[in-house]
Amino acid sequence: MEWESVIGLEIHVQLKTKSKLFSGASTQYGAEPNTQACIIDLGMPGVLPVLNKETVNMAIKLGLAINAKINDRSVFARKNYFYPDLPKGYQISQHNLPIVSLGYLDVQPEECAMKRIGITRAHLEEDAGKSIHENFDGMSGIDLNRAGIPLIEIVSEPDIRSAKEAISYMKAIHSLVRYLDISDANMQEGSFRCDANVSIRPKGQKTLGTRTEIKNVNSFRFVERAINYEIARQIEVIENDGEIRQETRLYDEAKDETRTMRTKEEAHDYRYFPDPDLLPIEITDEMIEQIRITIPELPHQKLDRFIKNYQLNAYDANFLVSNRETADYFENVVKETHVEPKTVANWIMGDLYGALNKAGISITHCPISTKQMTDMLKRIHDNTISGKLAKQVFEALWNCEGHDVDEIIKSKGLTQISDTTEIEKIIDEVLSKNQNELTDYKNGKTKLFGFFVGQVMKLSKGKANPKQVNDLLKIKLQDLS
Repeated sequence: MEWESVIGLEIHVQLKTKSKLFSGASTQYGAEPNTQACIIDLGMPGVLPVLNKETVNMAIKLGLAINAKINDRSVFARKNYFYPDLPKGYQISQHNLPIVSLGYLDVQPEECAMKRIGITRAHLEEDAGKSIHENFDGMSGIDLNRAGIPLIEIVSEPDIRSAKEAISYMKAIHSLVRYLDISDANMQEGSFRCDANVSIRPKGQKTLGTRTEIKNVNSFRFVERAINYEIARQIEVIENDGEIRQETRLYDEAKDETRTMRTKEEAHDYRYFPDPDLLPIEITDEMIEQIRITIPELPHQKLDRFIKNYQLNAYDANFLVSNRETADYFENVVKETHVEPKTVANWIMGDLYGALNKAGISITHCPISTKQMTDMLKRIHDNTISGKLAKQVFEALWNCEGHDVDEIIKSKGLTQISDTTEIEKIIDEVLSKNQNELTDYKNGKTKLFGFFVGQVMKLSKGKANPKQVNDLLKIKLQDLS
């Protein structure tokens, strides 16, 4: 039987605020355990939550960017469950009346057609604390620094049909919230996490199968692997006359497998009811319009513009607009040089990102400024240095051996040889030392042209202008033939 997978994602995005959703406690990452949890986060008797207004503005901004409905009335609810890192015994979330509902995002998986993924809702909620199992013999520690951290949960429709589509959608959301500047979406710090709901059904069947939820996966690679594993597991269970249970599962990266965590709860298990301490949120058209004008150029808009204005192919444009910082870096360099945009893109995608990935840092911490990259490309453009010599300049800039491109070129003696007479002398010397190859060339072995070019570049220590070398060598060999 041919099976079809049905996938929906619940993406939890930590909002970029200085204080928590309902308290003034700090949201800064990396503090000592239990140093950023105030009496509101601890659920002490008699304390009252106060809504952080900026989180509402951020939710509205997201809603506008995903073509969603912004509800004029929104209500917070208590989601009741017991867990050691939930000191109040409930989580403040939104249930029946979220801020954002019924939106969509268009995504394009690699080598596939554009696909529209529906978004059911996006709602505000507070995060729970964190249970720590390491370094405790037979016990667990509780860190409540994350308790009350503002999250927006983005719930997709079950429109996704493969792990590849899921990752494309997840990356699109990741890019979007960073463009909107509502989250740093740092997956290593837990600012961007995903729950994947996975089920299978016979291809062509309309009825949905029983789903399982893979909880709290925080990397694109692991989400893809977890979904693929779960699809294969469910197919194997059903084809061996087993039954899929609705449950929450955990993905084990080391074993590359999912395993049962707990039976999946239904909404009624949480006994949702409106939080009596929080008034409904009233959102006016005026508020929405004030936020609409703050929305920047979005990734899909920038993608279209890069392809149209800079004549980039879809692959290059997609790479450059994947995050706002890379797109800004590219445009800043292009605007300050007369170099072809494709050349700028090649340097960023090749040498720059190669170095960034090797160092394990993002472009926001890049040691080479846009001005330095611009100055280096200008020197290639005006034939001061060749592309090959520029790699030595790039390495010096990366290692902070100097800040000024011209000074690096001068100190390292990298200035390109463009004097025709000097290049001709080098060519004559090469031909004189390689008489056997010259005879073979004259006898029809024209592929030896590349050999002669290589020898000239080697003798000039890579400093000879490659175009001039090619042009002058052709003339010289024609004259000798």
